[in-house]
Amino acid sequence: MKLTGAQIIMECLIEQGVDTVFGYPGGAVLNIYDALFEYKNRIKHIRTAHEQGAAHAADGYARSTGKTGVCIATSGPGATNLVTGIATAYMDSVPMVAITGNVSCDLLGLDSFQEVDITGITMPVTKHNFLVRNIEDLADTLRKAFIIASSGRKGPVLVDIPKDVTAQKFEYEIKNVDFHIYKTPFPKAERLEKAVKMLRDSEKPFIYTGGGVIAAEASEELKEFAELLDAPVSSSLMCQGGYDQKEARYMGMLGMHGTKTAALAIKNCDLLIAVGTRFSDRVLCNANLFAQHCPIIQIDIDTAEFNKNIDVDLKLKGNAKEILTHINELLPQRQHKQWMEQIFEWKDFYPLEQDCLSEDEVTPKEVIETLDRLTKSNAVIVTEVGQHQMWAAQFYNYRSPRHFITSGGLGTMGFGLGAAIGAQTANLDKKVINIAGDGSFHMNCNELSTAANYNIPVVELIFNNSVLGMVHQWQKLFYQNRFSETNLDKTTNFEMLANAFGVKAFTITKREDIEPVLKEALELNEPVVINCLINPDYNVLPMVPAGGSVEAPILEI
Repeated sequence: MKLTGAQIIMECLIEQGVDTVFGYPGGAVLNIYDALFEYKNRIKHIRTAHEQGAAHAADGYARSTGKTGVCIATSGPGATNLVTGIATAYMDSVPMVAITGNVSCDLLGLDSFQEVDITGITMPVTKHNFLVRNIEDLADTLRKAFIIASSGRKGPVLVDIPKDVTAQKFEYEIKNVDFHIYKTPFPKAERLEKAVKMLRDSEKPFIYTGGGVIAAEASEELKEFAELLDAPVSSSLMCQGGYDQKEARYMGMLGMHGTKTAALAIKNCDLLIAVGTRFSDRVLCNANLFAQHCPIIQIDIDTAEFNKNIDVDLKLKGNAKEILTHINELLPQRQHKQWMEQIFEWKDFYPLEQDCLSEDEVTPKEVIETLDRLTKSNAVIVTEVGQHQMWAAQFYNYRSPRHFITSGGLGTMGFGLGAAIGAQTANLDKKVINIAGDGSFHMNCNELSTAANYNIPVVELIFNNSVLGMVHQWQKLFYQNRFSETNLDKTTNFEMLANAFGVKAFTITKREDIEPVLKEALELNEPVVINCLINPDYNVLPMVPAGGSVEAPILEI
């Protein structure tokens, strides 16, 4: 059947199982939006307040479901407004397809109104991108975009479509595309045998996990592996929930704001097994001082991550789920009673603490632990970037994957509210809470209008300390209290702002407010803002100073 290019886009989205897209209309995508009107009973569209919000919402949708998120923007500024969201997804390996409109083919390259070379701009922050000049290429290009985004190491793909291509007609036919046409690599037998020997010979193994565990849906295999090996487990920020954090062998995060237990374990282990992690600088801290005393086995799907930030002794390239499944079949049950008793002793001696700075003062720890209890550790927690992000990772118990959503690699302030909208849209049966700082909230607070417009019942929990907390903490520690531009001094009334968008708001000022306010907010089936006032002197601890060893975090300031 002959369809317009815009209709072909809709049919291809349906082919790929897409039920929701996020975007903002404009001149170059008028035909696409006309088709969205025609297909509104089959594809839900969420119009965000800003294109960046659309990209973050598609990202949150993808992270919370494992499916590929989709966002749409017009040419020029609409397309460039997606870039931060695309880069955020790229750094954290999130599958996303961004569809942008462009000026007609005959106007390309002429500095036409609202024209920009978006494929050139996004080349460094996409797995691949396309400019579709011919309608006969449109359907297969979109299919290819979804395959690339969701295969191997996942990531964002951009498809730029000139307006005249969306208006032309072409014969369309449904194709069932095999998403596994790109064969996943698998290690040779001798490498797996060597890994099993190293595991058998180890007396003090340490399992360190990254976001690749969640991307590969490998949580069950990881749990079985940890029990077979009888080893403690630590996770990166991106793997919160990849291993049940109420399990006794879980030690907390490793890295700049990791636990003392994880630091002591990495210092004393005799084998490090890294699964689905890229060894970022926030984990290594000082690469020259990281795990120099023990061999390292690294499991990763991307060749580029081997020996990039740190040299490893054995590389196992492939899907974490498949590799762990095979190792679990080969590995006999191990017992490391003395090593595990030492881990438990450290955990008891070095719990994560946060003392009140004054009587009846609200602490982030108590707020998040109360939230954890009230939601039975089952909410989807989204965060912005800063101190609140680390507190959310430290004090909430993530028991299953895809329940913690944050910008790890790019560290994008303003990410959380859009991502929470995307996650809530995809998970109507779950409570979604975005934990924010007042600095991050100011970045994209306009997306409250999106939540209100569609009655998306996200809870926006703002830790309001009137400073840019993490930068303020660094200025306190390393810049002799010269708080250059980190005291916000804003006069924003968050309650009135929320009400102006049509959103209910509450304020927490003292400890006795915490539970009743959280309870009431969680019971509402509508968007809500909680303004939680905290002292600006609360710090994120433990902390490894710049250039320091991950094995020696400071515990107090």
